[in-house]
Amino acid sequence: MNTFPVLLRREYWEHRGGFVWAPVIAGIVVLVLTLMAWVLVEVAARGSDVQIGGVDLAALSAQMSAQERAEAGQALDVATALIASWPLLVMAFVVFFYSLGALYDDRRDRSVLFWKSLPVSDLQTVLSKAVSALVLVPVFATVVGVLTGLGLLLLVSLAVAVHGGNPFALVWGLGSPFRVGGLLLASLPVYVLWALPTVGWLLLVSAWARGKPFLWAVLIPLFSGILVGWLALMSVIESSGWYWKHIVARLTLGTFPGMDLLYRGDLAEMASAAGQSPEGVLSMLSLANTAQALRMPDLWIGAVAGVAMIAVAVWLRGRRDEG
Repeated sequence: MNTFPVLLRREYWEHRGGFVWAPVIAGIVVLVLTLMAWVLVEVAARGSDVQIGGVDLAALSAQMSAQERAEAGQALDVATALIASWPLLVMAFVVFFYSLGALYDDRRDRSVLFWKSLPVSDLQTVLSKAVSALVLVPVFATVVGVLTGLGLLLLVSLAVAVHGGNPFALVWGLGSPFRVGGLLLASLPVYVLWALPTVGWLLLVSAWARGKPFLWAVLIPLFSGILVGWLALMSVIESSGWYWKHIVARLTLGTFPGMDLLYRGDLAEMASAAGQSPEGVLSMLSLANTAQALRMPDLWIGAVAGVAMIAVAVWLRGRRDEG
């Protein structure tokens, strides 16, 4: 019997609250808040007809120019992407704390002794937890994010219909929600590789720490950064900025989506474009931008470091049986 799928199912069933329900609840909450905001606006307006530039919604689609339609579609796509990001933000915390407790919790409750009695290697066990953190959770969260974005468009469609507009023309005909969803899914390889050093570090600490794994996982990078900063102030080394950016941040913040953008040489240009138009925001999700991220040396160096730390976590798990 192939035990690896069984191990993945075990991780899912033991942690489905974080894997699935945490992103789902985040999506539901943001949609409920959006609905409440719309109702509040409706009550404040006392149900009066909505006018946009003096044109009733029922006639709006027929009078929009091609450029106006494109800009409206881009605005809808940006709103879809932003609303979809809420489950992904929750995902960042789920991945962080799941990885941190993945091996430590087994030792603390001594269930590690049961799993060691089975024909399951330490390598398979640790890899099942790494794959769960790096693949299962992001895939679940991204799918929930896409569904949340579609939920937003349904609410917008309802608002348009209430005021006499045609949702198919003014919402679904202008926006490209499935394209946005596809781009979010296409960005997953970048997230997996970028989060790898953070997940590797957390698994290593989880396998090593006998207590307070969160403090060890955060304080070791933090105090090492402070030490390097002190050496920089003493003129022993030139600067501590590189260490904070490439070591401390990569070990502790890599589970947050989009962190790779902070390491891009064209970050200022992208930020300027994003501030000028919705198209600039969408360019951050483009396939070209994803391909550019995959060519970053920082991404691959960090991935190699992450694999090395996972290997150390495998070695440690074979030698520490209790928390």
